[in-house]
Amino acid sequence: MPAVVDPDICTACGTCVEECPVGAIELSDVAVVDPDTCTECGTCVDVCPSEAIEMQ
Repeated sequence: MPAVVDPDICTACGTCVEECPVGAIELSDVAVVDPDTCTECGTCVDVCPSEAIEMQ
């Protein structure tokens, strides 16, 4: 399962967008993960300063 962003915690800082090796995350009001592009590597989980992303 791809990464999931908790919109109540995400601050849209962009760190995950910059660090995602496959470009699967875009910013809107919060980070949004494209499930078709996400390779489930977990990089976004590791770099998120607000701990708003988790793997399902």
